[in-house]
Amino acid sequence: MLGIDKERIFKSVNIAIVTISDTRTLDDDKSGATLEKRIINAGHNVGGRFLVKDNVIEIKAKLNDLINNLNIDVIITTGGTGITGRDLTPEVFSEVLEKEIPGFGELFRWLSYKKIATSTIQSRAMAGVAKGTYLFSLPGSVGACKDAWDDILVHQLDYRHRPCNLVELMPRLREHEENQ
Repeated sequence: MLGIDKERIFKSVNIAIVTISDTRTLDDDKSGATLEKRIINAGHNVGGRFLVKDNVIEIKAKLNDLINNLNIDVIITTGGTGITGRDLTPEVFSEVLEKEIPGFGELFRWLSYKKIATSTIQSRAMAGVAKGTYLFSLPGSVGACKDAWDDILVHQLDYRHRPCNLVELMPRLREHEENQ
């Protein structure tokens, strides 16, 4: 079966949104607002919406704070995934992730190619897991946030989605810690 299994009951997850930008405020952050609206419309909970500067120490501190918050299941960042000198999000993700989910970035760029053609090579969108928390790093544009949510995340964060989804794996994300 592919798609929504109507015999399964929807399970909401708690998602934190982190905008990474030197120029935006929460009031004019259209990408964060777009994600927040879509998350709520999908039936999930927004566990906070934050703004941090393009600074390794600040980004890492906020991610670690959220990763260590047992009430947060998923962190979605927007911004800082390009290739300019201030784009640092993938470097910070590489420091905090225990496991990368390379298929997310690959699929995101493949879907993005249909809309922005070869410009998609400038995106370093990525995802992974740290301490049982999923992390997704999206570009800072509204279009990229819509594409990532509508074409990937809304499905993978829906427990009813078949043949498989990320929510059903949540109870097993910390299995390796049991053996330590």
